[in-house]
Amino acid sequence: MWLWKKWEQSQMSLDCKENKTLSKISKILLPVLALCWMMVIFWFSAAPAPESSEMSYTVGLQIGKIAVAGFDAWTTEEQNAFAEKIEYPIRKMAHATEYAILGMLVSGTAYAYGICGKKAIRYAWIWATFYAATDEFHQLFVPGRSGQIRDVILDSAGAAIGILILCRVGRVRQRVARKK
Repeated sequence: MWLWKKWEQSQMSLDCKENKTLSKISKILLPVLALCWMMVIFWFSAAPAPESSEMSYTVGLQIGKIAVAGFDAWTTEEQNAFAEKIEYPIRKMAHATEYAILGMLVSGTAYAYGICGKKAIRYAWIWATFYAATDEFHQLFVPGRSGQIRDVILDSAGAAIGILILCRVGRVRQRVARKK
């Protein structure tokens, strides 16, 4: 717990000042987390189309149960129609979210290695976009799946959003730390 708190404190600054206590931890932990997340993305992309659709459909049913009043009173056909209707948006949101997380992890890795400011943002975005392109290429070889340029664009936008969220959180944390 102590180590995690220290690591969080070291990530507050966007000015890339070297934190001697935890720079080694950040330099190991963040790239490992980024690589693990890339493996998760690869695993989702390796799922054949029916399996991938079933995952999205199941999530759609769960969203219905949580977000729609009286969903359980609906007929099975109505519930299925709802899940099918929101399956596509769920898939696209999943794409964007996967890459937002990847963008955050790659951006954090860049900062841990002293790549700062706009250079870190560009580095993280280019890396996540490149990975999105390779992921779509990989899907060309998965039964029932296809590689789509629009998905690369969506993934790239998700990465940009994740990176910008991380930057904003970092700036807020900097302001709070300065006030103390």
